[in-house]
Amino acid sequence: MVFKFKEFSVEQDNTAMKIGTDAVLLGAWTIINKPINSILDIGAGTGVIALQMAQLYDAEIIDAIEIEPNAYEQCVANFENSPWSDRLFCYHTSLQEFTTEIDETYDLIVSNPPFYTANFLSDDKKRNQARQTASLSFDELLNSVKKLLSDNGFFSVIIPFSEESLFLEKAKIHSLFPIKITHVKGNNEAKIKRSLILFSKSKTKNISKNELILEIKRHQRTAEYQKLVDAFYL
Repeated sequence: MVFKFKEFSVEQDNTAMKIGTDAVLLGAWTIINKPINSILDIGAGTGVIALQMAQLYDAEIIDAIEIEPNAYEQCVANFENSPWSDRLFCYHTSLQEFTTEIDETYDLIVSNPPFYTANFLSDDKKRNQARQTASLSFDELLNSVKKLLSDNGFFSVIIPFSEESLFLEKAKIHSLFPIKITHVKGNNEAKIKRSLILFSKSKTKNISKNELILEIKRHQRTAEYQKLVDAFYL
């Protein structure tokens, strides 16, 4: 099954985790109005977020990490078949191992991390590994981001709204501070489902906060959401 975007296509037939709203939303939301020369996507899956970053930024280095073998192979293929194959590279490794071996830092780190606990597990072991916090805890993620992020860099992440307070507390311990938070709702009547958070290593007194509603009704995007993803969705 090929998922076609305006400027690239993504094969996803060999991966447990298919392209979802969270990934595309994070990629579209992560707009930094400063020079970005290097980008890291943690937990790349199909590579869709890294591909979005390649479309948005002229960064010379766009690296990705993916531990699941089939997803890694699919990600590599998607990178090779994209218009930006010369700038994209995927590592088949864990974040923990990558962090100990890499000396470079990145201007922008993006992650749609695995966050589902045992309550959400399915019978698909590969899907579970992709979604389960046991494979990558918030502490491990934030500790690595702290080490891999440049002093003036940015970390962009999407997490369940229910985990926001805990994630912010843990981020503070790792000297990562929120500068922008967007709460995401499926529709006007729904509860807040996701939190998009942009971090830096510098504290700010005025955190930018807003709300994003995705749909007016089923399969009808709000004008705000459509504008956000317009550069990507056909």
